[in-house]
Formats: sequence, C-alpha cells, structure tokens
Amino acid sequence: MFNKRQILLALASAALVAPVGHAVANDSYPQRTVTFVVPFPPGGPTDAMARVLAAELTTVLGQSVVVDNRSGAGGNIGAEYVSRAKPDGYTIMFGTSGPLAINQSLYKKMGYDPRTSFSPIMYVGHLPNILIVRNNLGVKNVQELIALDKAKPNTLSFASSGNGASSHLAGVLFNELAHTKLMHVPYKGTGPALNDLLAGQVDMTFTDILTAMPYIKTGKVKALGVATAKRSSAMPEIPTIAEQGLKGYDVSVFFGVVGPKGMPADVVQTLNQSFGKVLDSDKVKKMFADQGLEASSDRTPAYLDKFIHSETSRWSSVVKNSGVQLD
Repeated sequence: MFNKRQILLALASAALVAPVGHAVANDSYPQRTVTFVVPFPPGGPTDAMARVLAAELTTVLGQSVVVDNRSGAGGNIGAEYVSRAKPDGYTIMFGTSGPLAINQSLYKKMGYDPRTSFSPIMYVGHLPNILIVRNNLGVKNVQELIALDKAKPNTLSFASSGNGASSHLAGVLFNELAHTKLMHVPYKGTGPALNDLLAGQVDMTFTDILTAMPYIKTGKVKALGVATAKRSSAMPEIPTIAEQGLKGYDVSVFFGVVGPKGMPADVVQTLNQSFGKVLDSDKVKKMFADQGLEASSDRTPAYLDKFIHSETSRWSSVVKNSGVQLD
C-alpha cells in the first residue's frame, strides 16, 4: 500500500512529466534544415530570387532554409532530384517554366513528369518576356517589325539563350502568329545573346524583363513590346505585343514552389502559408516588383497544379512547331 506522501510524490512527478510528453506529441514541421533546390546555376535571376526567399523563410519557419543549386539539362537534373526525394517537406524546389512545363515536350527522355511527380505548394508569379531590338534596326513598334520582315524575308535574326529556352520559343510563337520568318540564333546563355545584340550581330531577342530593363532605360536597345497578355507593372509605358495585333501572344517565365509527390497536406499548408508571409512582407514585395515580377493573385496549391497542367499542354504544340528536341 502507498502512503499519502508516496501518492503526492507520484502525482507531482506525473505533473512534471506530462508537459514534456505533450510537447513531444505536438512536435510539428519543421524540426531541421529545409533544402531549397534551384535547378539552375548560381548567379541567375532564379537563383537570386530563391536566395531572397530562403533568407526570409528561415525567419518565418524558425529553421534554416539553404539553397542547393543542382543545374543541368535545362533544369531537369534538379527537378528529378526533388521528385525522388523523401516527401517530408525537407527538400523542395523553386521551379520555372522549363522544368515545370516546357521540358516535358522538349526532351526525349524525362525522369519525371511535372504534372504528376510533385506536390504543388505555391505559384509565386511570372517574369514577362519582352521584345527588344538593336537601336539602328529602324522600327518603332511590332507592326513595323512585321512589315520589315515581309519586305526582307529570312534576313532578320533573333537571339536566344539556347534551343528550347523561353527566349527561343517566344520567337517561334511570334513567327506563328505574325507569319514572319525571323531566323533563330541560339547562344549558350542570356549574356552572350545580349552581348551580340548590343554589338549589332543579331537584330533582336525576346528576353526576360529583369535582364532587359537596364539596357532599355539607358537607351542601348529599343523595346517594342511586352510579351505577356497584360502590360508590365515595372514598365507600364511599353505596350504588349498582343495589343499591337498579335492576339493571344503571351510568353513569360513562371516561378513555382513544389516538393516531391506525396507530401503531407499539413506540411504543404505550412509551407504555403510561410511563403505567403514572406511574399507579403514590404521588403520582398518591393524587391520583386522592382525586378519586374508579376505576383500571383492565386497562391493556392490547387492553382499551381492546374497551371502546370495547362502550361505543359500549351507549350507542347509550340515545341513541336519549333522542330527542336533535346536528348
């Protein structure tokens, strides 16, 4: 039989242990470092944006968020790595149009399917492409460019950052809708393409607005039109290509956060809400807006899932018409 003193000691011990047991039972994500994979090399716009997000997300989550650059094959290497990771929320990816949509039609072999291999977390926004031309080309708008091409078919050239890149497919789509014959000149990256444009070796390029803005503002190139359905909030004075006669023309680089397929719903929700807090902060909101990012009006995982499906389908025919297929 226990005496009164022993019973009181037992109850006191239980009271001390209970909170610890309760805390363990309610341990929640995250409990350790989160790896934020960028499927491109350091230094580019995707990497720069990811590092801003990772730094701010570290504060929101209360755990370190580290950027891991796994580049190659147009983003496929990093994307496949994430698709095969344990779906516990500790490996996620900052993906773009290439690995999350275009590459499905562009590459002969894919180790993942962007429509089925990921848990969508959030559509962050998109970076509009913009058509810029060399200053001495002698055209002031899209219709004058089309007229010049009709007068001199197969003579005007557009540079891209490589076969299958958005800057390449933007030109393919332009040729389709405008019935032009702009010649494609692929480069190994945006930098070399812009250098040759500035040197007058090529006539134009359909690059992203973040890259183009400094050259437009200093008058080194002329902007003819924004490649998205709506004007850019960063440069609202520049009309869209669509409003200049090419109805339906819409090309941009979108950014989305995904994780491996099968992530727990509560972990997806935690990450979605945390990224939302980061994107709503005045600091990040202003920084991304100044860089030309058009923020998403729908940040739900369901919207990103739907968007990936629609973009994969939309670019399939454009890639086919481009005649490009990569190993």
